[in-house]
Amino acid sequence: MVERGTEPVIPPRKNRKIQFDYDRAIYKQRNVVERRFSRFKDWRRIATRFDRNIKNFMGAISLAPAVIWWL
Repeated sequence: MVERGTEPVIPPRKNRKIQFDYDRAIYKQRNVVERRFSRFKDWRRIATRFDRNIKNFMGAISLAPAVIWWL
């Protein structure tokens, strides 16, 4: 993995012949970020970038976390 210039973050499967090390702290943070993006994808307007105007799209991006937190 390092030869390609990438850092493995997802843990390897237990049955993999060549096991590689990964950073557990970064993996936990990655999970949090992925869950936030999945909550955004529940909003069709954001997932499909329904708003073509950048100001409207960024407004929806700003509004979505507030509504998600409120619910």
